[in-house]
Order: sequence, then structure tokens, then C-alpha cells
Amino acid sequence: HVVKALSLGAKACMMGRPYLWALASGGQAGVRHLTGLLKRELERDMALLGCSDVNELSRDYVRRRYSTWPSNQ
Repeated sequence: HVVKALSLGAKACMMGRPYLWALASGGQAGVRHLTGLLKRELERDMALLGCSDVNELSRDYVRRRYSTWPSNQ
């Protein structure tokens, strides 16, 4: 979701509850671990897209997914 938000023009992303869960379960070390995980996920996703810098992300990497719900026919 972070890569999608950045591709659509976001300048920052908030993580919300995961930060609190990491803090509650592991204190400062838990938060450090969480931010490390998020960083590695971002780097992996960008590598899969062929991007080496967040400034290379653009709307071209996002496409609309149409609903799989049955139509009203």
C-alpha cells in the first residue's frame, strides 16, 4: 500500500496501529524491528517494479482493478 500511495503522489505514509502494537510488544526494539521490516518491504516492491528511487514511482505503476462482484443484471 505504501508503494501505491507514493505512486499516486503521496509525500508520506502513516503506519497507524502497527507502530503501537510493536511498541506495546517490544518497546523501542519492537518499533525498530517494525520500521526495518517496512523498509525492506518497500525496497523489495520497488525492486520488483524496477525502481531504485521513490522519485521514479508514478501513476504508471498503478492500475484500476475492477470489482469481481456480479453485475446488477
